[in-house]
Amino acid sequence: MTERRNTLIDLSDRSQKFALAGLAVGIVGLVIQWIADPAKFGYSFPPGIWFIAAFGLVTILTSRWSFSAVFSVLIAAWIMFGGIATDKLQPNLVSHNLGTVTGNVVMSIGLIVTVVFGIISIVLRLRRRRGRTVSRGPAAG
Repeated sequence: MTERRNTLIDLSDRSQKFALAGLAVGIVGLVIQWIADPAKFGYSFPPGIWFIAAFGLVTILTSRWSFSAVFSVLIAAWIMFGGIATDKLQPNLVSHNLGTVTGNVVMSIGLIVTVVFGIISIVLRLRRRRGRTVSRGPAAG
């Protein structure tokens, strides 16, 4: 049986940690893109980094809630699907600038990891909250 901690922040869920790590990887991808082509961001700091960091912080601060990873999933999906829908991601993946391509690949991998593990985290936490357990094979004993 899992012991409940009486803390404000609860990052004991491994899948939520992976989702947050995915956001960090997404930020690294944006930094790579910024270094490779600062003009693309108007020579200023990429605003996407602030958005990703803010949503990650909200995820951490609400980590006691079963659905706290939804904030990470939302920002990751918004950036990924927004980039695809506005046709901004695809040209960056075939750019002649290797840094732009690398940064976009790193960012995309991080954000995909965030969406996948964020959803897993939400499902597992809601199951636990409802008293269901996830089957891990035959019970010992």
